[in-house]
Amino acid sequence: MRMLRILSSVAAVAIAAAAPIAAQDFSLTEITEAWLMGPHSGYHSPSFTHWNEDGEIPAACAACHSETGMLDWLGADDTPALSVEHPGTINTVIGCATCHVTEAETLDAVPFPSGVTIGGLGASANCTMCHQGRASTDRVLSAIDGMDLDTVSPDLGFINVHYGIAAAVMHGAEVRGGFQYPDHAYAGRFAHVPSAGTCVACHEPHTTEVATEGCIACHDGVNDITAIRTRHADFDGDGSAGGGIRTEIEGLHAILGTAIAEYAREVSDAPIGYAPDSFPYFFNDSDGDGTIGPEEAAFPNRYASWTPRLLMAAYNYQVVAKDHGAWVHNPAYAIQLLHDSIVSLAERVEVEIGGLTRP
Repeated sequence: MRMLRILSSVAAVAIAAAAPIAAQDFSLTEITEAWLMGPHSGYHSPSFTHWNEDGEIPAACAACHSETGMLDWLGADDTPALSVEHPGTINTVIGCATCHVTEAETLDAVPFPSGVTIGGLGASANCTMCHQGRASTDRVLSAIDGMDLDTVSPDLGFINVHYGIAAAVMHGAEVRGGFQYPDHAYAGRFAHVPSAGTCVACHEPHTTEVATEGCIACHDGVNDITAIRTRHADFDGDGSAGGGIRTEIEGLHAILGTAIAEYAREVSDAPIGYAPDSFPYFFNDSDGDGTIGPEEAAFPNRYASWTPRLLMAAYNYQVVAKDHGAWVHNPAYAIQLLHDSIVSLAERVEVEIGGLTRP
């Protein structure tokens, strides 16, 4: 009952907070309709239904997968801020109250899994909280500490950065969301331009759709945002520097996938495959055909022959795979992560790296 009273009060605050925006731009009805079109209202999405059979959402997941959990993390339920004290309520989504309570609207700094806190986030703070991933360079280094790079260890398992990790990629080296190889320099926050420097400057906050008109207006001669690039080297070594920067990232991602498979066969002595929609994503390629079929993409068949070198590369493969907008959020950082992972694997298996370029 206490939580219901909190939600009722918070919802009233949310509507009041939204009213000035509605009066200036859209009616409350239009805002609600826009929200209903977006992913944060997805009552049937696995993001909000995964725990229904359990009857509650674990505290570790609740902040981003339930309204009650986020209010708990914000401290809007009279509990300490920046932590979740109670399991989240199932069948709640990311609604008005989540972003329009006072605690959310004044939030300006957010801690990342690496332990780094980034301030000055303004309207991007709420987005950053849930789109930062759940792992970092630090976690990978801790897992492999003291191990031989190329020896399979039963103590290792795949470390999943999580999903929708735009904020981690955008802030790059500052928060260490990708695996940053020691003694390598990495790009920091991709600031873009002032008019496109925040989450809500590019994404409509309720539908999350991207406003592309400004991109095309600024990048003269481009009719498709996927054709945009401001770095003109041939990063993936395919002999072409044409097309958008996204093609370079896709090329490097494919090379890394092939290198991971080659390393697993030759060094780990256990073929590996990747299934993008099945946790924990990397599985034993039982028939060695280079693909993971439905019968192979089962948790008991998860890949278990990890070496530190393979784990580092697979982690970065997943980082780029789970930020479909990495080519916008921080292309240099994404390219550096992929490039360094490929070069590392090439120390043990045959991978053509002569044509690769690192920004």
